[in-house]
Formats: sequence, C-alpha cells, structure tokens
Amino acid sequence: MTRVKGATRGRLRGWGGVTGMAVACAVTASLTLLPLAHGDGTSGGRSAGHGATSAVHAEAEECEDPEASIPSADAGGPTIDRIRKRGKLVAGVDQNSFRWGYRNPETGALEGFDIDLVRAIAEDILGDRDAVIFRAIPTNQRVAALEHDKVDVVVRTMTINCKRAGQVSFSTAYFQAGQQVLAPKASEISGYDESLKGKRICTAEGSTAYDALAENSFGAVFEDEHDETELDEDLLTVPNQLDCLVRLQLGEVDAVVTDNALAAGQAAQDPAVELKGDKPFTTEYYGVAAKLGADDLVARVNHVLEEYRQGGEDSPWMTSYREWLATGLPGITGPPAPKYRTD
Repeated sequence: MTRVKGATRGRLRGWGGVTGMAVACAVTASLTLLPLAHGDGTSGGRSAGHGATSAVHAEAEECEDPEASIPSADAGGPTIDRIRKRGKLVAGVDQNSFRWGYRNPETGALEGFDIDLVRAIAEDILGDRDAVIFRAIPTNQRVAALEHDKVDVVVRTMTINCKRAGQVSFSTAYFQAGQQVLAPKASEISGYDESLKGKRICTAEGSTAYDALAENSFGAVFEDEHDETELDEDLLTVPNQLDCLVRLQLGEVDAVVTDNALAAGQAAQDPAVELKGDKPFTTEYYGVAAKLGADDLVARVNHVLEEYRQGGEDSPWMTSYREWLATGLPGITGPPAPKYRTD
C-alpha cells in the first residue's frame, strides 16, 4: 500500500477561515467523551473499525433482511428496569453533525434530528424528555460503546446492515439515506465513478462509506498506511466523520464519501463544497442501536418509533424533519415503513 502524503495546507474554504477551522477542531476534540485510543474495544483492536471477528462474519452471512427488527412492545424488561432505576437514559450521539446531532454554539444545547428522537425515547420510558445523559462518541466507537455498557442506545446516523446486526441490536429504520461524494464545487470529480481515480478520499473508520470504497474504489486512494495500528495517521480514515470535512478544507484530501444526509449538512456549513452525482449510489437505513440481546429495549424503541411516525404531516417525525433536514434534503414525504421479524 502506498502512503499518500497530505497536500500542502492551503487557504481554508468556508467556515470563516482559520477561526472556523479552530472551532471545528475544538468541537471534534472537546466533545468526544469515549476513549479514542487505537485498539480500544474488544478483540484487542478496533471492534467497530474496519475489521470484524469471524463470529460476526458468520452471522452476517446468515443475515438476509437486516432492517427487520423485533416486534414493538410497550412492556418493561431487565434493560428498561435498569434505565428506570438509574432515572436517566444514556444515549450515544454525535455532537458535531450539523442538523443531526450538534451543540448550538449560541445556547450550548444539543440539537438535531437524532437528538429529538433520543428525547422521545426518554419521554416514553421515563416520562421526561430531558431525562437523558448524552455521551459523544466517534463513528468508530459506536459498537464498542454498546458492548462495554457505556451507553444504552446509540442514535447517531448509524446504518443498519448485516455486519453490524451481528454486533448490536437494531430498531426498525427511522431514516433512509445513501452514500454520496462530497467535494469542492470546482473539483473535476463528478460522482462515485472513474473521476475518483488517483484522488485522495476521506472516510470515517467503521463507516459504510469505507466498506463501499473497499469494494470498489475506482482507483482512489482511501487507506492510511498504518490503518488499524497505533501508528494510524488518521488522514484518509478518521475517527469522526466531521474530520473529513476538516481534511477537505485543508486540502489534505480531494473528496469525502459519506451518507448524503450528513454531507448535506456539511455542504450547508461550507458553501465551497457540494454533493457530486445526481443521487446516492447506495440505499441505507438508519436505526437506533442497542446492546446485542437487549430485546426489551429494542421492542420499546420500536413502540416509540411507531408513535413517532403517526400523524402524517403532523407526526413528530415530519415535524422534526421540517425543522432540521428539509432545507438540505428536500422532498422527503415521510419515514421508511417499519419491518419486523416473524421468527
């Protein structure tokens, strides 16, 4: 694997120049509450990173419909009882994804589409939408946070897929997204195609964007020389997805591959970049993740989501969508329909 040196740092695009850059870096560093050490997690390595154990691979091979979840229920159970005894729902979220989960710089409050959903879950279980302990977790620590009981749920634009279904338990889907390329408006990159050849592409560790590039990179360079080791450069593959935008603004990478839902928020933050291609090249669904085996909590979250979807244009889902996402992702008429397992 050839190591690609970072480009000379040039003038920042958008974000108010150096001041904006400093704010972005401060956000990424200061809001991460879980350890970022390479090797944190299970199996002596990045449990939520690029690799996966053989057991996970075996389960993934048997998976046919990862979006099908446990039937909804409003009953209790051991996980629900533990949350009620604590009096707080501990939720793993992002605090630097604009419009999804971010800290309002004026008020200091957490806001966004995912944050609204967390509060709805807390209100259903505990009767108080503010009975939440938010824990900021990087992209590559979402699974580990659940495995090590750091959080009860992860609500962080987490795509449901077969690989992850062998690591965590997912709710029914609450949003449909897809992978797309984010690049400077002046870039010759046209989308997820041959125009990526030789380009430096940034993705978040443990993301479906990385998996897509691993399957077909079109000749792009997307891996650091020392990925998954203590010497990882964190240049092309980074712990937090927002770090890719920072790399792009510094001229250290040529483009970012990420969910179009996240990329739309980043394009809103920086008018010098845009989504490339007419539409996403994948179809993916976000789910609320819980620890593997926490069936009572997943069933309860599915109950919350059923109510969250009800009401058409006046539903809590559509209300949150209009407030946070409609500007960057217009034309969405409702949430994805739930799918349940029959076994």
